[in-house]
Amino acid sequence: MIVDSHCHLDRLNLAAYDGNLDEAVAAAHARGIQQMLCIGISLENIPTVIDIARRYPGVVASVGVHPCDVKEGTASVEQLKTWAAQPKVVALGETGLDYHYETESKALQHESFAMHLHVGKEVGLPIVVHTREARADTLALIREHGSLEHSGVLHCFTEDWAMARAALDLNYYISISGIVTFKNAEQIREVVQQMPLDRLLVETDSPYLAPVPYRGKPNEPKYVREVAQFIADLRGMPLEQLAEITTTNFYRLFTRAEQYLPH
Repeated sequence: MIVDSHCHLDRLNLAAYDGNLDEAVAAAHARGIQQMLCIGISLENIPTVIDIARRYPGVVASVGVHPCDVKEGTASVEQLKTWAAQPKVVALGETGLDYHYETESKALQHESFAMHLHVGKEVGLPIVVHTREARADTLALIREHGSLEHSGVLHCFTEDWAMARAALDLNYYISISGIVTFKNAEQIREVVQQMPLDRLLVETDSPYLAPVPYRGKPNEPKYVREVAQFIADLRGMPLEQLAEITTTNFYRLFTRAEQYLPH
């Protein structure tokens, strides 16, 4: 059994399923994906994400505001706490810093990220972190405002071993997406080969970044199996062992999630 630790079920391309999310979720379960973490990114989509988690036994949710969606007054501490208390919410985020697309909003991004980190400490939830072209600031904010006990994950990791090691020192996990299968992703493969297996998660980030051999096509949770298989091959172990390790890691980090496993 495998967990897709990061997907956007409200954004999937459902053309292959005649627009039916039920069938996309069932297709994932049929390939051994026992649970999916559906990610909140904005004020607008959080109610949808929470509703999807409530509808599907194999889905849990995170709630937060993506750095590319941060605006003045986007979210408050009280709003985050209210969302965090909803059934099947197991994490805050995705939050973090993005200096590739949103250089003008750095100050707002810092404020939002720090707020998510503080609320995570207060309510005892881990943080799902997006970081792009913001290595030093991401780590600095986690050190200043984060928690070793209620840490989090750097999702869809695309950085180098130095950043991975710094995140591991902060008790963070590293989640690997289908990018690891891309021809030009040697840096990520080096990280995967060096990092301790007890901090590794796998994800699709669907509908984006479909792994080889589906690259260029719409991604979906069932393809997390290809990500896991690729990593297992890299590490020289059976898929079943890698799946067991990453699933155990998921429930160690997202401690609320296991109670929502489908029977």
